[in-house]
Amino acid sequence: MNFKPKKQQLLNLLPNALVMTRGERRGSARYLTFDDGPDPEFTPPLLDLLARLGVRASFFVIGDKVEKHPAIVRRIVAEGHMLGNHSYSHWSFKPMSLRQQLSEINRTDALLREFDPRPHHRARTPRGDLAPSLLLYFATHRRSFVYWSYDSMDYQRASQEVLVERLLSSPPQPGDIVLMHDDNAKTIGALEIVLPQWLASGHTFEPIPAQA
Repeated sequence: MNFKPKKQQLLNLLPNALVMTRGERRGSARYLTFDDGPDPEFTPPLLDLLARLGVRASFFVIGDKVEKHPAIVRRIVAEGHMLGNHSYSHWSFKPMSLRQQLSEINRTDALLREFDPRPHHRARTPRGDLAPSLLLYFATHRRSFVYWSYDSMDYQRASQEVLVERLLSSPPQPGDIVLMHDDNAKTIGALEIVLPQWLASGHTFEPIPAQA
């Protein structure tokens, strides 16, 4: 799972303050991140699981869903998880102009300030698309993207059993930012099996530090 595609190799060359591809490697800390929520069916049981195990994570939420499910967002913040920006509509950034991309991000930032009063939140674009113009804008405005170093591939059509086997056979390493999604039952079911085993093996999990 820790393969290094060309895109990620290039992103690794950028400052971590601009594009975070790995977290700090303190002790045994890993960083669970969840995209595409909040989902009224799947996010609450995921939060229940994390609370039961004492694990805090990072949630990159979609603005349109934030408007529909504000109570879930309040719970994410109240339980100590990091709240991140995953655009407003989750449409592909590739055909968008820089102005359209910034509108997607800024519109969601404005929504997130109602729950976590920071001027800006760490951002992750849909599918991790990062155009040079957007990177330059973020660099000049001292803003930060979060990418990942460990792709769980929980979005693939493979069964929960296949996902569990994959996660256990190749677990994340210290400092890994783990890409997952809180919009399906398969991910939650897999984590119910895998997380206790990871914790028993000495793995610890922390939220990504919020944007300063």
